[in-house]
Amino acid sequence: MNLKAAIAALILFSPITGCNSENYLVHERETVVVHEVYSEVPVYIETEVPTDNEDVEIWVDSFTQPRSVDGVDILWVIDTSGSMHRYEANLLVGIETMLSALPPSGWRLAMTSNSPDKAVLESQFPLVPGDDIADAEAMYSAMGIGHNEEGFDASYEYIMNNSYASTWMRSDAALLVVFVSDEEEQSNDHFSVVQDFIDWYQTLRGGSVYLSSIVNVEEVDSDCAWNVNVNDIGDRYMEATNYFGGIIVDICNEDWSAGVTDASVQIDPFEEWTLTHPAIEATIRVFIDGQLNWDWTYDSASNSVAFTVIPGGGQHVEIGYVIDDTPGDDDDSGDSGN
Repeated sequence: MNLKAAIAALILFSPITGCNSENYLVHERETVVVHEVYSEVPVYIETEVPTDNEDVEIWVDSFTQPRSVDGVDILWVIDTSGSMHRYEANLLVGIETMLSALPPSGWRLAMTSNSPDKAVLESQFPLVPGDDIADAEAMYSAMGIGHNEEGFDASYEYIMNNSYASTWMRSDAALLVVFVSDEEEQSNDHFSVVQDFIDWYQTLRGGSVYLSSIVNVEEVDSDCAWNVNVNDIGDRYMEATNYFGGIIVDICNEDWSAGVTDASVQIDPFEEWTLTHPAIEATIRVFIDGQLNWDWTYDSASNSVAFTVIPGGGQHVEIGYVIDDTPGDDDDSGDSGN
């Protein structure tokens, strides 16, 4: 689940006075002006959520449906400074995992240094379906080695200014950029401000763009066996990745496979969604682009919502429900979205 998007969705409940409790989903907040003072007020959608218990917790899972596109171009932007040697084995295993997780056709994958002066000159033919880890190792070994920690600027130079990249990157394919670095992002040319990178990147490929980052995370969450220098935490990478709902992997995690697999499949359309918590079935409500939707069914065995009409590319889906604190009890009403 994208927690940031879930919090922003503001699916709340509001008890009504009386003997019984009635709860309502609140989809968003509206800004109003009263006596020249701006205030946010709930906008109540007339969607009753039946429950006899006022002490309930409403949760929302959310995602944006990937757009239907012709394949995916993948660019690994890799820190090639000396401190990265300790991660080379994990890096190659991560790339091998991605090669295995990708569909049998439609993708192309290249690697480049996160040093812009090398990224603009990189000229290796991308990996394609049928290539394996030996091909990936050869590409990695032949990659230009730079020492600037500027992943944002490097991705710009490769995508926009590298004449060889223009021969294989496709305007009608999705784009996935994977940043790998044990140091903070330090671009100071095109993107000294993270939002500038976000603003540029989201204009590419009609918005069919995805990000993942394999970086140093906050020390409290880090698996590093040493104290991570606060200046080496990849805050800028993570800020951009979170904006696009991407995958973040702790670079000190011994196994990047799960995160890399998640990054590989995030471009596939979702036909169903497994809920984060056990749900009381009668309380499930689905919104697509803010509109209440009933084209779905719920499977209690897998605790998942399956869409009978698949949400379109770019549509934002929110699934709100009351968490079932006593899973296994017969408290479902048998309702479904269909």
